Amino acid sequence: MALHFVFPQTLTSLEEDNDSDCTHLTVQKPFPVSSLPPPELEEFVKGVSFDLSDKELFCVEEQEVFDRVYSLVKGFAALTPACKFNLAEALRSNFSVLLPNVDSLCRRASLSREEGNDAGEDDQLAVDRVASHRNAFKIYSFFLVHIVLIEESSFGSPNVAPKGVVSARKKQTVNLWNWDAQRGRIMNLIANSLEINLSLLFGSCDPDENYLSFIVKNAFSMFENPSLLKDSDAKDAVCRIIGTCATKYHYITQSCASIMHLIHKYDYVVIHLADAIAGAEKKYADGSLATTLIREIGRSNPKGYVKDTVGAENIGRFLVELADRMPKLLSTNIGLLVPHFGGDSYKIRNALVGVLGKLVAKAFSDVEGEMSSKSIRLRTKQAMLEILLERCRDVSAYTRSRVLQVWSELCEEHSVSIGLWNEVAAVASGRLEDKSAIVRKSALNLLIMMLQHNPFGPQLRAASFEATLEQYKKKLNELSPKDPHENSDNLPSDNDASGGESGVENEELEKDLKNQDSLTDSCVAEVADGTEQVDSSVPDVGNVEQTRTLIASLEAGLRFSKCMSSVMPTLVQLMASSSSSDVENTILLLMRCRQFQIDGSEDCLRKMLPLVFSQDKSIYEAVENAFITIYIRKNPVETAKNLLHLAIDSNIGDLASLEFILGALVFKGDITASMLSALWDFFCFNIDGTTARQCRGALSVLCMAAKASPSILSSHLQDIVDIGFGRWAKVEPLLARTACSALQRLSEEDKKLLSTNGTRVFGILEYLISGFSLPENIWYAAADTAISALYIIHPTPESIAADLVKKSLKSVFDSSGGSELQADMDSDSPNVLTSMQVAKLSRYLFVVSHVAMNQLVYIESCLRKVQKAKAKKEKMDAENKNLDVSTESDVQKDDGINSELGLAASEDAMLDNLAERAEKEIISGGDAGKNLIGHCAPFLTKLCRNFSLMQKYPALQASGMLALCRLMIIDAEFCESNLQLLFTVVENALSEVVRSNCTIALGDLAVRFPNLLEPWTENMYARLRDQSVPVRKNAVLVLSHLILNDMMKVKGYIYEMAMRLEDEDGRIGNLVKLFFHELSKKGSNPVYNLLPDILGKLSSQNLNGESFGNIMQFLIGSIKKDKQMESLVEKLCNRFTGVSDVKQWECISYCLSQLAFTEKSMKKLMESFKIYEHVLSEDIVMEHFRNIINKGKKFAKPEQKAIIEEFEEKIDKYHNEKKEQVITEKNAQVHQQKVSNIESYVANQKEVEESGESEITEDEVETSNSEEAEVLHSKSKPTRSRTRSEASSEMTELELEDNEVQSPFIPLRGASKSTIKKSSIKSENIYPEPSTKKNTRSKRR
Repeated sequence: MALHFVFPQTLTSLEEDNDSDCTHLTVQKPFPVSSLPPPELEEFVKGVSFDLSDKELFCVEEQEVFDRVYSLVKGFAALTPACKFNLAEALRSNFSVLLPNVDSLCRRASLSREEGNDAGEDDQLAVDRVASHRNAFKIYSFFLVHIVLIEESSFGSPNVAPKGVVSARKKQTVNLWNWDAQRGRIMNLIANSLEINLSLLFGSCDPDENYLSFIVKNAFSMFENPSLLKDSDAKDAVCRIIGTCATKYHYITQSCASIMHLIHKYDYVVIHLADAIAGAEKKYADGSLATTLIREIGRSNPKGYVKDTVGAENIGRFLVELADRMPKLLSTNIGLLVPHFGGDSYKIRNALVGVLGKLVAKAFSDVEGEMSSKSIRLRTKQAMLEILLERCRDVSAYTRSRVLQVWSELCEEHSVSIGLWNEVAAVASGRLEDKSAIVRKSALNLLIMMLQHNPFGPQLRAASFEATLEQYKKKLNELSPKDPHENSDNLPSDNDASGGESGVENEELEKDLKNQDSLTDSCVAEVADGTEQVDSSVPDVGNVEQTRTLIASLEAGLRFSKCMSSVMPTLVQLMASSSSSDVENTILLLMRCRQFQIDGSEDCLRKMLPLVFSQDKSIYEAVENAFITIYIRKNPVETAKNLLHLAIDSNIGDLASLEFILGALVFKGDITASMLSALWDFFCFNIDGTTARQCRGALSVLCMAAKASPSILSSHLQDIVDIGFGRWAKVEPLLARTACSALQRLSEEDKKLLSTNGTRVFGILEYLISGFSLPENIWYAAADTAISALYIIHPTPESIAADLVKKSLKSVFDSSGGSELQADMDSDSPNVLTSMQVAKLSRYLFVVSHVAMNQLVYIESCLRKVQKAKAKKEKMDAENKNLDVSTESDVQKDDGINSELGLAASEDAMLDNLAERAEKEIISGGDAGKNLIGHCAPFLTKLCRNFSLMQKYPALQASGMLALCRLMIIDAEFCESNLQLLFTVVENALSEVVRSNCTIALGDLAVRFPNLLEPWTENMYARLRDQSVPVRKNAVLVLSHLILNDMMKVKGYIYEMAMRLEDEDGRIGNLVKLFFHELSKKGSNPVYNLLPDILGKLSSQNLNGESFGNIMQFLIGSIKKDKQMESLVEKLCNRFTGVSDVKQWECISYCLSQLAFTEKSMKKLMESFKIYEHVLSEDIVMEHFRNIINKGKKFAKPEQKAIIEEFEEKIDKYHNEKKEQVITEKNAQVHQQKVSNIESYVANQKEVEESGESEITEDEVETSNSEEAEVLHSKSKPTRSRTRSEASSEMTELELEDNEVQSPFIPLRGASKSTIKKSSIKSENIYPEPSTKKNTRSKRR
């Protein structure tokens, strides 16, 4: 009988234990395989393979065969591919034949035991045969596993030559050895060997410990190889090996330790290990391995995962994968993991949240079992859902985000009951205001998912739900009229359904609702159509209970609809978020809300239009895609109707956004020719039912599209004139203004055509401006666009503009009333004008000023045309010159002479001079008699200075000041002479419209004439303090524009802008925040340089502490660089030196406490102690310094922390000493004041005695003495009421004493009352009274 085989520690250990006395099989004569030449090596391998295949399966036990096989396996890496294939195939085939023999041997042994055969010789033979099978089983397993290990270790090494380099002669041989295929076959064979019955082979239920240890250890080592795990066959085999050893052969403890080690170390093994564990549980119906692992994870210390972040993440993924594969088993053991919710590792909490989500979705889906077990499962599910709701308020943003993602998954899988639906929606809507962007993103996605999978129907209008609910409540009352307890007041609400003990009711309610979804939707649709419903027409849903269930679902749907409507203001704010994910997901949610007809979603979507100007490409694309989805349809008529209604209902800002996006869509081709044709049909009234407003809206959209493609308007030019200025303009007055805008958007060819044949058009425009066909409120906008259109399409616009001014002048100053009007203007009479004259004068001033502005723009455009033509000509000349060398040299010589003489520059200077003269002649140049606008300027100035007249006619003041500002923008001299008037009006005008217009004009003047406006900078900032919200808002916008575009220097008045951060109007505060945010991006952050000055100014203003704190906190938050923070520490500390006001001390110390301190900044603070030591006596200042020290301790290293604590003791000690010193000083001052008062009183008494004005009797002296004694006695009892009127000096003394700040005093024990009383009288009672003592002691505590 051969020696039995024992698994060694390593392969080479078989050579070490080769003593003759050894009781187990070892290697006796190893062959030097590596020294054999290739032909001999091949013959050697063939011989071994022949012996293995020709002899019995047990020949491997023979010493010679065993030694030769060992030698080949040891040198396996050096073998040729053919030799590897022959050896591995021989061992594998023998082992595969051995396994059925082992199985049959076990079956025969069991049969013989059952039959009771007890033959001795047969038993001995059976024992020998079992031993031989066992030995062979071990040896084959040992060598095959080592072949896998050796080949895996050398497979990825760089010494292995790539397959492409092999010569063609050896290609066929190489193909015989495909390791990927061989690996899977060998590993599957080993896995199969473990799955047969090995109890007889090893003599017990479990195999040999050494065998299992060898197999499991090497299987886990293979798991560390990522290339092996990519081979599905090999990976499945290794998983089977691990699962079988741990589950079937109870090798759990060691397996769990190895699994935990792998999970902590390698992230790529998590999924495969979960597969192995789940496969073992499914195959053997034994979850002990999984349970042991869960128990091991539950017992681990949560604090250990804080530092081991990789291990925490891998453990978390492993738990989630287990929950996905084994939900029921994990649900029974989830209590072991719940304590980890209290750990500090957010990754573990994230994983547990994911586990709960998987369990809720999968672990409770079965409906089998008894009622009691179902109730327990539902309670468990409810507890898990409550934990998920609670985790929405987790301290970590990552966990909050993960919880919301889990809820989204549950909604998608329809695992959220109606009872919890509204609760989840409320939590999600609340998380929209979370400070973390990832949480807001998850909340938005959750709401999108809840809308998409809501159980209430495709329409969620609140009015529809309310109407349907009311009808079914009436129906319920009809069904149960006699039972007073069964009425609508006792209906089960969704709040009741969400309780932990009503899980069964939830399930029933869900079933009923699924059956009645179509019914509910039909009811909603009927109500939405607006048809009157009677009680008999309500669909019958069955008995009372079913009706109640439907009513409960309708109430839940109504709550959900209102919840979604309530988040609309928050969504509008999120569209202004700096995070692109917020904006993109908000737009997606609003689109989904619009699809389900949530109230207010349409209006919110309109507010996304200004986002087309965003510089973030993703935001622009999101807006564009949403616009196409909502408004662009396949039907051109529907698209046209959507666009024109959008244009009609939009404000000025939305119209600018709509114009931008329509131009982009036209350029891309998304607005097709058929859509444009449908718009023209609406404009030309070719579609039945078209109104004048729709006509105007269609033309407005066409004008927007014409900005990208002017040829759009060419085909309907005559229709624009006929319809835009025809009879429909009287029905819709704004149509004329839109037609004027269309004329401005014409192509150059159409403009030239109109300039030659446009007499009718010019007449229409002239009549529109000078006539009274339009209402007063619309005429100004129409005249504005008409004058601009004339300057664009007329060949000589200055001539027709002069005619317009003359006509308007005649309408005001006619022959009958002109002289009287001028005389009354000179006399400052306020009762001179009629209402008609006011309207005509306002129009005249508007026409004059707007013509002047357009004339200025016309001059600048002419100058640009000349310069452009000159540059184009020079470029063409330079390109077309083909001169010979001599000519070129002459030309270069002439150019050089011209450049030296400055002739080229003089041409540009001449052009600029001509343009400057032309601009000046608009108002103040040339002959005053020939200058229409210049003739109007003095009159306009005089009119605006007539304040009594302006106050009586606010509309006239608005027109007059607007005209004055326009003329000031044109001419510098006129501007300088009227600046005082402008600022007087902007400060004192009663009309906020006038003040607002003048504020806007100041911005234009600052751009045009910055030197003239610089002395008035303080007055411009003063507009920020205006009582009117529109004026303040315009002031913020104007100053922001000037400062951010470097048109105005940031001076010391910037604190006025900072104060607007706490404006009572939230929009103004947001605009100022945006201003400082953009300002902080410029250069090296100007806010850093401005902060100390802003602090100084704000601390002297009448601001409450909360407002000051919010302002400074925001400004400090815009400073991000550590160097600037460190420098600010030094700057703010230096400000303590020149300040004696306690309030400013508190403000500076507060700002210091808001800084982000680093090690360097803490060092600077400590070094500056001498600068601010005198302010530490104040409690509030000291509190701020304590906050700074607490901040410093958080990031400090142990050495630095000790220094900070020492510094804390130092300032605490100094604070106490300084406080006592201050108290002593105050007491001394009070005492001195009392002494001086007594002395003055005595002196007054002596003067009275000497003057002899009153005689003092002995009784009066006694009375006086008693009064003095009473006063002294009353000092120790301040609560005693006084019955006599004392002298003024005595009253002053007592008041000072009551306000005296007392120093801490501890009375001596054992002193007699009389002694204390005497000492108190002698020292003028400077010690604290009992109440004061008590307060002082409490403070010291």
